[in-house]
Amino acid sequence: MRLSARLIGFGAGMAFAVLLSGCATSKNNPNDPLEGFNRAMFSFNEKVDQVALRPASTVYKTLLPSFVQTGIGNFFGNLGDVWTAVNNLLQGKVEDGMSDVARVMINTFAGIGGLIDVASDANLPKHHEDFGQTLGKWGVGSGPYVVLPILGPSTLRDTVALPVDWTGDPWIYTTPVRVRNTGIVVRAVDQRASVLDATKLIDEVAIDKYEFMRDAYLQRRLSQVLEDKNQPDDLNKGGNANEESASGDWQDVDDSSTKPPEKQPEDKPASADSAAGDWVTVDDSNAKPSENQPAAGKVSATPSATPGTAVPPKDANSKTAPSTGTQPGQPTPR
Repeated sequence: MRLSARLIGFGAGMAFAVLLSGCATSKNNPNDPLEGFNRAMFSFNEKVDQVALRPASTVYKTLLPSFVQTGIGNFFGNLGDVWTAVNNLLQGKVEDGMSDVARVMINTFAGIGGLIDVASDANLPKHHEDFGQTLGKWGVGSGPYVVLPILGPSTLRDTVALPVDWTGDPWIYTTPVRVRNTGIVVRAVDQRASVLDATKLIDEVAIDKYEFMRDAYLQRRLSQVLEDKNQPDDLNKGGNANEESASGDWQDVDDSSTKPPEKQPEDKPASADSAAGDWVTVDDSNAKPSENQPAAGKVSATPSATPGTAVPPKDANSKTAPSTGTQPGQPTPR
């Protein structure tokens, strides 16, 4: 109880200090009215990272075998699933909360205390929820962006929620104290080692690292809070199908009007040449012979004609074919 009271007091003190730092503000970004204070804290954290965290995490990642690092990450991740389950239930996501409870039970007993992530292989996905997200789901605004010493990017809402998150961490109740403190350091180094490559890339490509980190953090937290919730109406106004699908909602699109029409078989009409008396080739291999003769002026095959042979067209006023220069009694040219 004394530890929880100290954590709550620390969180309240941090929030109060942030509110009092309004004298060092910048109005360039409406989401970052405390930019002057935040940049100072960001520079301080960068120095701490360069002197302590980055070298320690580099040694950790270089010397320890990968399976040991995986086991450490799984162990603390299994402890984190306990608080994630509580927050999912507080947010009304009962199915996810019960899935997290099942993850903890399976990984604790079948995964050797959480060293092996058996639950993921059993199709129980891992979730990440904290009390700051829970407050956001309850309708609490994020407030201004804040950079905390050592802890890094946050918001006023998440800063107030930090003591509750610490209280919900099972590792904080570990005894003796030296084991608890050692675990806290190992967990911090393991988490820092997992993003070494990402931070190197950011250092290379980011023009203003502070702005890059701020915008990425705010966008990520917004997406976490808006998860499983409909987007506000003002975000969808004037949007198109691509914008709506980018927000994470799949849209059923009726593409019947966009499909090209299927090519229909074309009936070959009698050409003008056939009406003038020229010879035409008729391919009726797919057609059944008809007993009735077609109407006058249309091309037809005679009973003696075979598929693919040329026959003369009928004269509209006569039942005989037009003169072709052959003598009576001679066979019709094929």
